Amino acid sequence: MIIREKTGILELLFATKGSVLPRILPRIIAVSLLALLLVWIDFSITALPHLDAAPFAVFGIALSLFLGFRNNAAYERWWEGRRLWGQLVSDMRTLARDCAMFLPHDATRRQVLHLALDFLHLHRVNLRRLSVPDASQNWSRMDFSQEAHPPCAALNAANHAVAEAAPDGFARKALSERLSSIALAQAGCERIATTPLPYVYSLLVFRTTYLYCLLIPFALLDAAGWMTPIFVSIIAYVFFGLAEVTEELAQPFGETVNGLPLDAICRTVEISMAPHLDTPPPSALAPQGYYLS
Repeated sequence: MIIREKTGILELLFATKGSVLPRILPRIIAVSLLALLLVWIDFSITALPHLDAAPFAVFGIALSLFLGFRNNAAYERWWEGRRLWGQLVSDMRTLARDCAMFLPHDATRRQVLHLALDFLHLHRVNLRRLSVPDASQNWSRMDFSQEAHPPCAALNAANHAVAEAAPDGFARKALSERLSSIALAQAGCERIATTPLPYVYSLLVFRTTYLYCLLIPFALLDAAGWMTPIFVSIIAYVFFGLAEVTEELAQPFGETVNGLPLDAICRTVEISMAPHLDTPPPSALAPQGYYLS
């Protein structure tokens, strides 16, 4: 995720970190060069069809509304993912307090919290589709890499430790409900990660955006003349940019610059857990080049 203070006009105009421009620039150049070729043919070789701009205005409004709707759907996925990880932070902190209250033995309490931290890192790795050895910082010294679903294996181990160590039924119920809340947030994140936006949306946006950008030069030949490629590049930047932003926000747990900072969120939980584990808290992660992972 990009973390920047309020910037000036020049920085906003020329900033590329966190922008989709580097990915869509080849497409913008391609349609602009095509527009330039059409203008040259129209002026130097033979007259091309000069279309009325009114239908393109209506078409552009409809396309922008559709892109806006799709962008809102993608942002809702991004924001829901952040809310679910916020719930995980709250549940992990509450679990640490519940363990301090209900688990009398220090060794058992540390074991449960280590397993909870292992779960959190394994959950992050699972959402980002990374390899399990990168999962945790070896909090519990348990290997979950051979398990069918490592995050669930860590959470199951924590539940088993609670079932064996809780002194009474009320303690087991309270801790079990906290682990269930963690599992509910986990399932919500996995639902987002494994259910992409419908492919038909991407297909329709791809086709209509390219169709609009390829045909719009014919509507600008009369009014814009040799300025047509410039106007086409601006139109292409808007439509291609909106489409690319949607693709990025629709996958909130990825390692893109606009993805959620899962590493930093996990570190926040580690800092909160440190007093309960009698360990020095690690330093909070800071943005590197405005990017917080």
